[in-house]
Amino acid sequence: VIVTRLATRDLHKPISVLFCNLAVSDLFTSFSGFWISVLFISNPDITIFGSQDMLAPYALYTTSILSTIYNQVSIGIERYLAVAKSMRMRFRVARHHSITVVFIIWLLAFFLGCLPLMGWNCLQADKSISVLYSPFCVSYLVFITLPNVVVAFLVPLFTYLRIIIILRKRKLRMQACGQVMGTYRSAETQVARTSISIWLLALVSYAPFLAGVIFDATNQRCHTDLYPGAYIFRNCTAMLITITCLGNPVLYTLKFRAMGTKLKELRCPSASRLQACGI
Repeated sequence: VIVTRLATRDLHKPISVLFCNLAVSDLFTSFSGFWISVLFISNPDITIFGSQDMLAPYALYTTSILSTIYNQVSIGIERYLAVAKSMRMRFRVARHHSITVVFIIWLLAFFLGCLPLMGWNCLQADKSISVLYSPFCVSYLVFITLPNVVVAFLVPLFTYLRIIIILRKRKLRMQACGQVMGTYRSAETQVARTSISIWLLALVSYAPFLAGVIFDATNQRCHTDLYPGAYIFRNCTAMLITITCLGNPVLYTLKFRAMGTKLKELRCPSASRLQACGI
């Protein structure tokens, strides 16, 4: 996706900048997951009981996941602004806006993801240490996971529902003018299918991770009591997040290309349609 976007002339579009950044986030997620896997192969105990060596890969893993979440939210907001601007909004998303958003995304993701490297870890204290993600603290995992997972679920759900509602209102208005708009109906169906796929992929990917953090926060047992079942579940959640990295290019790059063409047609109605609505 990165090479394709850089090789084409579509990079000047704001949505293409967000697509490229999402692909970079997925690449970092895969890289950090591979780093953790190598550490597990070389020394499995440090991925269970935790050590100083796990802080950096876990911090990079957290940073890349946060960046992916923020990118998904930004793409949903950009699509909403692209559809809603021709109705009542005068704000237009430009390329420099997308570049600014990308900068803010990585700045916020690196800050939150690297908090354990700045001292918010449990290397010296065992009281609140995470059992599944040692040496992270349970308080840090709860602080990072709960609000961001809620954002990943609710914001895309709201933005895509609003897009569907706007398209449906436009279709009804065109029908009131005596025209049957197949383009609006097709765009509405495309948005609905894509948004449902995006939301379900996020649900399947992040809900098990959220459940693991909640279990970690309420669990009072030690590492050996949970081995191996809890750690198999932890590895499965990592696999689901990796699958998200594979699903994002398909959903965002392939589906949105067709949907973007339809939305462009809707934002630029022909003169005959405008005249019909004026009558």
